[in-house]
Parts: sequence; structure tokens; C-alpha cells
Amino acid sequence: MTIAEFDEAFTTVMPRLRRRLLALTGNPHDADDLLQETYLRLSRRARCRTLARQRQPYAYACAAALNLLRDLWRHPSHQERCTDQLPEQSWDGGFAGREAEAVATALLRGLSPKEAAAVILVDIEDLTHDMAGERLGAHRGTVQRNRMRGLAKIRATLDAAPPRAYERPAAPVPFPQGHTRPTRAA
Repeated sequence: MTIAEFDEAFTTVMPRLRRRLLALTGNPHDADDLLQETYLRLSRRARCRTLARQRQPYAYACAAALNLLRDLWRHPSHQERCTDQLPEQSWDGGFAGREAEAVATALLRGLSPKEAAAVILVDIEDLTHDMAGERLGAHRGTVQRNRMRGLAKIRATLDAAPPRAYERPAAPVPFPQGHTRPTRAA
């Protein structure tokens, strides 16, 4: 069966198959997803020329769709789930992670060795003040004081830094005196 013959056969059975899937799922979105998955599964076979010409194309497509639906019922982990969480960030080749490491390293270089050690152990490695004190050979109060001083220096450095080119300014930038905003021609 050629791809054109398959597309023609599937197009003729598609409305009836969608109605069947809608009756089975009870949700038009799930029915459309199953219809699309069925088309993709059968079209792969047509492209590989392993799909034979069917006497009953609707029955064949319906059986394939029901197999997909049964797989979804058996393996609910394969289904999409609605969530209130944002999806994970897209992969950027590790650039954002490297940039964050570079910024963090530059900020830590501006601290004294004791302050940097306290910030790293408590905030980055998630140790308690007591555990960090044991590692550094200092009292927990000393670790806490060094950490607070270090974080204050980091905040001051970040507040004093100019905004990056890709960040939007917090408030609109006023025009210099004598200049006016351009107006749109109507």
C-alpha cells in the first residue's frame, strides 16, 4: 500500500473512527490524541511498505486505535498529566548553568575565605551551622556570623551591579530634557 493510498483510506474512515474513540474516552481531546497516534502508527507501516491493503480499513484502524487505548489504560504513566507546575527549562547546552557558576564564583571571590567557606557549606552544600562549624573547626555562632556577613556583601554587590542588557528595566527610562516621545501618525 502506498502512502497516498493509505492517506486516502484513513481519511475516509477518520470521522467514524473519531466518533468511536469519543464514545470510548468521553473526551474530545483524548479522542483526537488517540486518532493522531493511530494515524502515526499506521502511517509508519505504510511508509515502510509493511502495511498490506486491508479489506476492512475501518476495522483495522479501529483495532489499532483500541490497542493504543488499551496500552494507555494498562500503563497510566504514559498518559499526559495536568499539573500546576511549570515544565522544566529547555536545554541550552549547559550555557545557563555555566553562566550561573561563573557569577557565583565571581561573587564568592569578593568574600573573605571564612565568609566564602561559610556560605558554600551552609547555602550550597546544605549543611547545618553545627556541621559547618565542625568542618571548619569553629563555633556555630562564628559560622553563622561569617555567613551573614558574606551574604550581606553578596547582596550589596548585586544591588550595585548595573542591570544586564537582556533584563528589562524596572521603570520606564525618562527622555532627556528637550526631547519628546515620538508620536504615531494616524
